[in-house]
Amino acid sequence: MTQTHTLALPGVDLVYDVRGPLPPADGQPLLLMIGQPMAADGFATLAELFPDRTVVTYDPRGLGRSVRTDGGTDNTPQQQATDLHALITSLGTGPVDVFGSSGGAVTGLELVATHPADVATLVAHEPPISSALPDAVGADRARAFFNDAYEAKGWGAGMAAFIVMTSWQGEFTEEFFAQPAPDPAMFGMPAEDDGTRDDPLLSKRSWAVTDYRPDPPRSPRHRPGS
Repeated sequence: MTQTHTLALPGVDLVYDVRGPLPPADGQPLLLMIGQPMAADGFATLAELFPDRTVVTYDPRGLGRSVRTDGGTDNTPQQQATDLHALITSLGTGPVDVFGSSGGAVTGLELVATHPADVATLVAHEPPISSALPDAVGADRARAFFNDAYEAKGWGAGMAAFIVMTSWQGEFTEEFFAQPAPDPAMFGMPAEDDGTRDDPLLSKRSWAVTDYRPDPPRSPRHRPGS
């Protein structure tokens, strides 16, 4: 059974779902699944595969059901880690196991760095941190590649360019950038432009996620003398 709750925080009403008992059964840590810009509904199938665990999913600030009241539009790992710390504290069952996917993995890394006592185990699945790549400059250009398509022609063009970018094998060479803009119809995307430019993936609202730079010295395992 899934129970939905709302945690009132400064600037947002954070909505989260709990599957299983609180506190968790058998003394197991609570399992927190987080994404970015994916909201809780993206984990519905995965969460059901853990019937022996209490699983919590949530909609990050400004996404899905978590309506912002702070007037902000950017999605930063720092703010989201602060929100997660407040959520874990309110649940009263920490430390928790965290599975973070994509931008959620970046948030998980920031959570471990700033609130290490909150986390028992972090699985950071495919964090899109461009600065960690050997071709960081090329990765940033590739990000601009799909953002430019989105800003120029809308969601379908932007998503088609995003798919081409994420399907590229190896480093981003000049061969990649010499490609013509992909036709959205190739991927079943609409060619029509609805005029909106607030998509959390294709706009610049989540660029703070891919701009994130991990800071290992902040982790207790890397502090001098530890």
